[in-house]
Amino acid sequence: MSNQRKPALWDAYRTEFLRSAVWFARRDRWFAHETVIAWPLTCAGCGQEATKRQLELHHLDYAGVRLDDGTWTAHEPHEDILAMHPYCHELLHRLIDRDAVLSRHVSRRTASVRALARLRAKLTLFQESG
Repeated sequence: MSNQRKPALWDAYRTEFLRSAVWFARRDRWFAHETVIAWPLTCAGCGQEATKRQLELHHLDYAGVRLDDGTWTAHEPHEDILAMHPYCHELLHRLIDRDAVLSRHVSRRTASVRALARLRAKLTLFQESG
């Protein structure tokens, strides 16, 4: 199974889905649920507290995101989404994209979980040495 991004679909995901009312409604539902079960909000990467406005959401799996007849749907399970600071989110994607195994030979969920473990370890070392 490949985790390699497909340019045409990836462009549509970024330029259409992530700017759609469907995504903003799903994002709001995720944050509303999360603030009830896990207050305060924290970044899945660095573990620091943050507000909704300071966080982005990372998909562990895109199975719930679909484009059907020109209409986007967002039915991801709650646990398939993680809140992250933009910087931590970018670092996570870089770890996935630059590792041949993570980017091409494992599922997106497995790649995200493994990369997130690496990111947390590296950020912990950085915070301890600073």
